[in-house]
This record gives sequence, C-alpha cells and structure tokens, in this order.
Amino acid sequence: MTDAPAAIFLIDDDRDLLRATSQTLELAGFAVSAFSTAGEALSNLTPDFPGVIVSDIRMPQIDGLQLFDRVRKLDIDLPVILITGHGDIPMAVKAIQDGVYDFITKPFAADRLVQSVRRAVEKRRLVMENRALRRAGEEARDDLPLIGQTPAMERLRRTLRQIADTDVDVLVTGETGSGKEVVASLLHQWSRRASGNFVALNCGALPETVIESELFGHEPGAFTGAQKKRVGRIEHASGGTLFLDEIESMALSTQVQMLRVLEMREVTPLGTNEIRPVDLRVVAAAKVDLGDPGQRGDFREDLYYRLNVVTISIPPLRDRRDDIPLLFGYFAERAAKRFKREVPTMSAGTHQHLSSHDWPGNVRELSHFAERFVLGVEQPSASKESKRTETADDLPLPDQLDRYEASVIRQALDRNEGDVRRTIAALGIPRKTFYDKLQRHGIVRSDFEPAGNKD
Repeated sequence: MTDAPAAIFLIDDDRDLLRATSQTLELAGFAVSAFSTAGEALSNLTPDFPGVIVSDIRMPQIDGLQLFDRVRKLDIDLPVILITGHGDIPMAVKAIQDGVYDFITKPFAADRLVQSVRRAVEKRRLVMENRALRRAGEEARDDLPLIGQTPAMERLRRTLRQIADTDVDVLVTGETGSGKEVVASLLHQWSRRASGNFVALNCGALPETVIESELFGHEPGAFTGAQKKRVGRIEHASGGTLFLDEIESMALSTQVQMLRVLEMREVTPLGTNEIRPVDLRVVAAAKVDLGDPGQRGDFREDLYYRLNVVTISIPPLRDRRDDIPLLFGYFAERAAKRFKREVPTMSAGTHQHLSSHDWPGNVRELSHFAERFVLGVEQPSASKESKRTETADDLPLPDQLDRYEASVIRQALDRNEGDVRRTIAALGIPRKTFYDKLQRHGIVRSDFEPAGNKD
C-alpha cells in the first residue's frame, strides 16, 4: 500500500501559467488543486489541510502576501511558497522573515520549484504527525495505562474488566517491559478490592534468605537480626491484591509455602506457630511459559496449576505496531510535563525508528525512548536508521521462522475468534500439532475469543 500523493494548492491568476505549473507539479507526483483567485483557494482550505500552498504574489483582490497573512491565522505551520515576476530583495527578505517557506522569482527552473515543494511537503508531514501524536497523548487517560486500539489490546481490556471483580487468582505472561504490573494494578483498581492494599514483590530481586521474611513476616528473635515484629507482604495484602512478579524465580522452598497460602488462605509468620487467615487475591507474573516443562525448570507443576486459574497473555509491542504512535504520543506528553518542556518536533529519523524498530524491551523501552526524545538526546538520523533496519531482521533462520509461524497462528486465531476447529482448518495442520505450537509460542487461545464467549 503506497502513500497518497501530497496535496498542493496552486494559485495564479495567469491561466496559462497556472496550467503549465500544475502539469509540472503533477508530473513530479503531487496532487494539485488549481485556483485562479486566492479567495477561491481560501474557501476550500481547512485547518487540517495536510499539504502545501504555492501562490503567485501579484493577483487582484487578494494578493499572495495577503493570502499568506490569512493562512498564518488559520495555521501558522502551513508552508506557503510565493512566486513573483516582480519581486525584489527587500520583499523576499521580509517575506521569509514573516514566515514564508520559500520565495521564488520568475522565470524559474521547474526543478527549483519541485525541490522546494518536496521539502515543504516533508516539513508539513512531520508537523501533522507530531500533532497526531500530541492529540494521542492528550486523549490517553491516566486511569487507563493499557493504551492501544489494536484488536489484541481491546480484547485484553475487555478480559480484565470481565474478571476484575471475580477474586480469581490470575497468571500474567508477557515479555520484559510489556506491562505485566500494569495489568495487575488494573485488576486491583477495577475490583472491589481497590480500597485495600496493592502489594508488589519481585521474586527475582530478593535472595532466598530474605524472601520468606518478606512474604510471611516474622516475630522478634525469629532469626539473627530480627529485633522487632514485621508484618509480611502477604498479610499486608489482606483485603487487597498481592502481585508476585517474576514468580518463576521463586525459591523451591518458598514455592511449597506459597502453595499452602493459595490453598488455605492463611500464613504462619517466622518464629511463631500462630496461623493467621488472609483475604487476598494473588496475581502472579512470569516472563516464561510455565506451562512448558522445558521453560518451567524447577518451578512446581502443582503451584503452576494452582495459579493458572485464569491466564492473561500480553502481546509484545512488535505484534501491535499500530499502537506505537499512540503510546509514543502519550509517553512524550507525560515526559514533557515531568521535565517542564515542550514536545519537540519529530524528525524523519525518529519516525522511521518508531515504525521499524523491534522494541525488544516493549512498552518500557518505548517509554524511555520518549523521555530521551523530549530531553533532546534521542533524535535518530534517517540515514543511520536506514542502515540499521537493513540488519534488524538479521536473525538465525530458525528464529525468523519461529517468529513468522507465531504471527500466522495469531492472525488465524484472530480471524476465527479463537475457534479451534475453524483455525485448524484455516492453518491445515493436525489438532495435536496446533496445540503443540500454541504451547511452544506461548499463545493463549482463549485470548482471541469474544468476551461474551468466555467463562
């Protein structure tokens, strides 16, 4: 699919010259709307006009300079190129100082006009894209951080709304930076537990000697250094939600105790035999597919099945590229407020980077990129980015095939709304092979079902 030709408003009261200039610009690939008066052009001009204005100066009623003044009041960033056969240096200097994009004197070479129009079109395109990003940032609500308009994100939000108030334990899977804690936080905010505590613990960030005390609490003297009573994270989360991130990193001995907590809803702090009941919902997150024995490693199978009442799978950013401009706009606006700066104009290199980069760090990486962009320390050049994208997919062939296969399966599930029979027929593979591939690629079939069909 190719981009539509750039729109040009061409104004000249000399009909022969108007026709000739129009043909020159059309042959260069532009979509030209020709007008013999400035008034006619202004009546067709809208504030969101995406193109460029090219006008003669010497015209009856409204001349080119007067036209420029009116255009500035409508949109100060709309490029205007003025042409005259009677221009002099002072007029040209003043016009440029006032904001005219370019000033061309007759007679002029066709290439001189075409090159000027091309530069002006590129400037206008970047201005319009930046405005769209800014609008996206303004429209993104702080209470809905799972921003996205792709079908996958709409399904994810529907599913979260559907299960938020059910008190069921949830397992969230997704790559690094994809927003697993955001999902857990929303499940808490949208539930009747919202008035309780949201307690988050990264199981991979604490050593085995500390995590038990953090989770279950301890009494004074329970171990060396335990001078006073400490309420554990589980007990602190009672009445609210406990979020266990990177649960695949949890020590085996702690897994046994955690299984009892999930089954009995009670804790026994270190240094006491007292059993304390807890009322909590557990949301666990993993970067690996715990359903795959090869990836699960030492993680207990019974704990996995106890957590796997409902599984939420967050798609990586590269699989929902249409959401990237919306997310970038939101993060750029947020960073601008934080750093008390204006959102800079996005260069062609930045635009290219957004559309071509694979974003292995997902939403977190995009957020940090937006912050550097606002601070002015991240403006990729188009030429450098072009060189980079030539090798962006320079992966081993098995990895490229795996990525492509997973994409095809997701698309088939999406088209068939998660229906296994129709999806298998569309893919032309046996049922067992289909399920093997779902497990291999970490694809959750139920994520593609319409919300009303889910249990």
